[in-house]
Amino acid sequence: MEKTSEDRLRDQRDYVLRTVEERGVRLIRLWFTDVLGRHKSVAISPAELETVLEEGLQFDGSAIDGFSRIQESDVLARPDAATFELLPWADPDEPSGTIFCDITNLDGTPFAGDPRQVLRRNVERARAAGFEMFCAPEVEFFYFANSDTTSPPVPLDQASYFDLTTADVASDLRKQTLHMLEALSIPVEYSFHEDSPSQHEIDLQYTDALSMADSIMTLRLAVKKIAMDRGVYATFMPKPLNGVQGSGMHTHLSLFRDGANAFHDPDAEDGLSQTARAFIAGLLHHAREITAVTNQLVNSYKRINEGYEAPRYVSWARNNRSALVRVPIPKPGKVDSTRIEYRAVDPACNPYLAFSVLLAAGLRGVEEGLELGPEARVNLYDLSRVEQRELGVAGLPANLSEALDEMEESTLVRDALGDHIFEWFLRNKRAEWSEYQRQVTPFELEAYLPNW
Repeated sequence: MEKTSEDRLRDQRDYVLRTVEERGVRLIRLWFTDVLGRHKSVAISPAELETVLEEGLQFDGSAIDGFSRIQESDVLARPDAATFELLPWADPDEPSGTIFCDITNLDGTPFAGDPRQVLRRNVERARAAGFEMFCAPEVEFFYFANSDTTSPPVPLDQASYFDLTTADVASDLRKQTLHMLEALSIPVEYSFHEDSPSQHEIDLQYTDALSMADSIMTLRLAVKKIAMDRGVYATFMPKPLNGVQGSGMHTHLSLFRDGANAFHDPDAEDGLSQTARAFIAGLLHHAREITAVTNQLVNSYKRINEGYEAPRYVSWARNNRSALVRVPIPKPGKVDSTRIEYRAVDPACNPYLAFSVLLAAGLRGVEEGLELGPEARVNLYDLSRVEQRELGVAGLPANLSEALDEMEESTLVRDALGDHIFEWFLRNKRAEWSEYQRQVTPFELEAYLPNW
């Protein structure tokens, strides 16, 4: 007889309890994120674990950015037993485990301020329509010799794309990170040195959206932890250096229906199904609205608007990397490899919210049967503003303020995130932009002080 969801949940909890006992685990860290995607953790002892697995852990949500107001503060962290892992960097004499949590209200209903619950809700909407979204991000980041914000960052190497730098510290750090990710059951597809000095990339293997968002959070923590242990600094800041490429998180996406790739049509000349074309059309139609979520920092727009293969225009193409949405050529005979690549996302996003708006935008295109416009066949980076207008190609928002203006008018983003996170995100990011606007930058001092 097939197991029910309750049976599977019980089995998962039993596995966690058994593993903790057999491995002598001394501490279990409960993980979740705030609205901006910053990692949060609370530790419990094995003696508390069974109760917490059943009932959740009550804590003051008003202490977490974007969670509760003071008058309605208490929430529950409810561990997702399927995410349990032993922490490979813990002291072997004091083993520790980790587990991701969903945040709920005290009555057990999903808490509106929890990004993981937001993604879970959007995933369930897709399932109700018969789809499961799979994704695979290309996560880029930098290593620096210093974390001192009062001086320019110092790269650990001067290598470039695909360079084999076996003797440098950065390569060793990346290798250690891969070993850690393997120990945490996070499969890696590729890893290599990126284009900029001391810039690296780790590409994760395709999996469902919720599992991937968890994996990204774990990857960011592992990268930073290993770097810190070696006395260096790792950052997912999109544009930390002038004059070189910034860090993106190009994200490959596909929908599956009944175990088959819904983006593939063997009878189509380009192999793309109508579902795929409508999904792309939805992403393009709503691209400007979702950019504040996929690119949430003031600094994010320094990457987008400077070029260096970062998309600036709302467009699609097969092999043209200047387009916002690229359709990679699938591997021969492997229909499951039919996918699209959304190139605007950067690694400082909250992955739960970013995947939510990407899924919502694409599904809206499928639901409404949006028609996909013509493919971009020119190098969009070379377009003048006049040529851009003549081709009818819209640009992505030029800065965070413009992106927030677009988001504020978007019923799609409000629906995807829910009122709670939507309103808090806008307030928080408006405040960030206002603070940025009050700053006098080194550029201004250097350019204007001597002359005016």
